[in-house]
Amino acid sequence: MAAYGSANDATATPNTIDTVFSIGSITKAFTAAAIFHLVDDGKLALDDRAGKLLPELDGPVADATVEQLLLHTSGLNGTHANDTAPLGREAALKAIDELELAAKPGSRYLYSNAGYTLLALIIDKVSGSSYRDYLASHILPLPDGRVAGGYWNGEPAAPAPRALGYLESGETGETGDFAGPFWAVEGNGGLAMTMKDLVTWTRALFTGKVVSPQSARAIATPGREITEGRAEAWGWVAYDASVYGKPFLATAGGGGDIGHNAVLVWVPEDQVVIAMASNKPKISAEKLLETVGPALALGKPLPVPTVEAGRGDMAAAAGTYKLGTGGSFEVAVRDNRLAVTATGADAVTALFPPPTGISPSDLRKHEEQVGALLAGKTQEGRKERAAFEGQYGPMGDITLTGTIAHGDEMRTYVTIASGSKLILGWFSLNEAGGVKAAEIPTKEAATLHFLPSGDDRYRPDDPTGVRPDVSVAFADGRMTVTGPAGATAATRAG
Repeated sequence: MAAYGSANDATATPNTIDTVFSIGSITKAFTAAAIFHLVDDGKLALDDRAGKLLPELDGPVADATVEQLLLHTSGLNGTHANDTAPLGREAALKAIDELELAAKPGSRYLYSNAGYTLLALIIDKVSGSSYRDYLASHILPLPDGRVAGGYWNGEPAAPAPRALGYLESGETGETGDFAGPFWAVEGNGGLAMTMKDLVTWTRALFTGKVVSPQSARAIATPGREITEGRAEAWGWVAYDASVYGKPFLATAGGGGDIGHNAVLVWVPEDQVVIAMASNKPKISAEKLLETVGPALALGKPLPVPTVEAGRGDMAAAAGTYKLGTGGSFEVAVRDNRLAVTATGADAVTALFPPPTGISPSDLRKHEEQVGALLAGKTQEGRKERAAFEGQYGPMGDITLTGTIAHGDEMRTYVTIASGSKLILGWFSLNEAGGVKAAEIPTKEAATLHFLPSGDDRYRPDDPTGVRPDVSVAFADGRMTVTGPAGATAATRAG
């Protein structure tokens, strides 16, 4: 185990192996374990329908089974409330009951936070205990008698010391003083703990010490195929051997208002657990896993970052550069790095070339979905508009400023006018137009940071080695962006 960097920049407090992080959506693995614990006790079955277990339900999701909720095939799309909305149990049940289904239950995979909150409501109803108390009593205890953390907000609380999160906007994240009620995230998020306790809990889960050995084997069994080589399991995603050379299960959590992200991997063949968390957007846990995960899973030496030394006149490069096709680049010096911001589809595509598996048409489709969302053409879009207007006032003109591939998701950047203000943000949607993640406001549009690599050329500032394979160069009033598809030249304005 190891820890690096700062848990709090203002106090110069370092991260340690005892630092607590919010684990976000990894909470879903704990909710799934609680469901299987109830199955072990005979209090419910995976083929029970939600409406049977919660007779108050009379909306379309009442027909979904527990299994479909676990595997994200209930037809629910997206979420039922913002993370820090003070939402009570009955209000959450009503909000989920009123959601439209994007597909018939069992027919389609659609990741849904609302589905896992509905599972928490089921646990709350059939366990004879509250959802939080049931997890604290039956799921969080570790084999050595300790308890694996607690909740970031509310009780039972995760202990200190906690890392302070830093958002992409540059602001610090929510520190755990939200008073609740917490049913916007119950079941789908909310837990926090150290990485060493997360590792201990994961090993206990899959070795039959949290649920029965039969249920532990069931949780590790792939359920619904998502894409080739990847299937939804039960609170986890199952991968075949094409990534690490052997099958594994993984789950991840992050985003939201806290500013943490975490990843968790279980390699059954070797009973290896990999857990990582980050409180800074520059090096996310998922990006770090992409770099070192294969070596950790296979017991090989970790890759060593390569650093290209170089010098460049960054101040001379600063300015605005325009493409003949309409887009532009804004170049500035920030924190001893060159920050290049792209505006317009042509500029964004040059700076962030889409990776293999994501086509320009995929990016255009995502952008169209975001446009429809913000126009209020869907139930989810009307909720987003209401949330925006509740905070900022009436929503005016909406400008879509570009779409990038960010990890395994797409992000469309937008500027939204509200009165005299222009508010920048981004949305990441699933294939049915449901919100997977969003940040409004955000600090900057589609921006990549560079360091000098010699001869007035710059490479991405990328300790993990997974940033886009691009470089930028400056000469004679021109900026050239070179990527896998070739070079794109822009001319300095003014």
